[in-house]
Amino acid sequence: MDVTKRQLKAAANEGIISTEQSEALYEFLSHQSQSTPTFNFTHTLYYLGGMMAIGAMSLFMNLGWESFGGAGIFFISLLYAVLGLWICHVFAARNLSIPAGICATFVVCITPLAVYGLQKWLGVWPDDSVYKSFHRTIKWHWIYMEVATLAVGGLLAWKYKYPFMLMPIAVSLWYMSMDVALMLAGDRSAYELRTLISMYVGLVMIILAFVVDLKAHKIADYAFWLYIFGVLTFWGGMSSQHSDDELSKFIYFSINLVMVGIGVLLMRRVFVVFGALGCCAYFGHLASSVFKDSWLFPMALVLIGLGIIALGVIWQKNEQNISMAARKKMPLPLRELLEFRES
Repeated sequence: MDVTKRQLKAAANEGIISTEQSEALYEFLSHQSQSTPTFNFTHTLYYLGGMMAIGAMSLFMNLGWESFGGAGIFFISLLYAVLGLWICHVFAARNLSIPAGICATFVVCITPLAVYGLQKWLGVWPDDSVYKSFHRTIKWHWIYMEVATLAVGGLLAWKYKYPFMLMPIAVSLWYMSMDVALMLAGDRSAYELRTLISMYVGLVMIILAFVVDLKAHKIADYAFWLYIFGVLTFWGGMSSQHSDDELSKFIYFSINLVMVGIGVLLMRRVFVVFGALGCCAYFGHLASSVFKDSWLFPMALVLIGLGIIALGVIWQKNEQNISMAARKKMPLPLRELLEFRES
């Protein structure tokens, strides 16, 4: 819950707190929020500048860099990495954790380029592909770059402990799931194998995110990016599979419903968003295939929707009692996590 200056002033006008207390509390909360990402102008500038720098060395890399050769690319990347770490230290010394974390993340994101340059320099690059294609195509030999990114990212995340640094780690795991699938499938068009690997890797990422969430939620939200790319990888792999069996499609719908429930329980919107998309896809299948010529189906969906709204009203009235009863049966770490999310 975000607390505004207007709300504190209203509390002072109601006599709940004094005017001096409201001003002091606002100053305290403003100081606390400096290290927490929020949608304000300062933080927008931080992330805009950081993403431009990261994008320049990754997504927007052009073929002009190939003229430097492998050695040139490697040493320029190394120079940028040293510069990024130095700026990170400068910001960290001034307690500017958000720009410090962005600079440390930049160093992690430049790792694939450095490894690419090193491989080209040593003459072990396997084909005529270029770094520009790293974020656009799936190739088995990208794995060396991804493993190096995970290693550097894990080391720097352990040292600096900035949550944003988990973003390139999560992206690398996502990329690796696709490249490993291609490596195992070889040149065959093993589409089903690739979707299965994507789904299971995503599931592992979600479990990893949950473990991180349980252990580190009081420090910072380190699980945020792992949840996002874990759910994206899992849901994408699951949704890409094809089956003509209606039972399988219903199981898919049920899994998406469970995802919505997990999202509500853990207060993670990414589960709710993708779960809701999966449910809509299933209803679209029913409308276009199973009940294509039925005039009762839209009416049934309306009634189901109204029933869900009514269920929400009942839940709101009894939420506290149900939650308290359910949490008594939960493991202590999970109970502490949920209580922390609500605080």
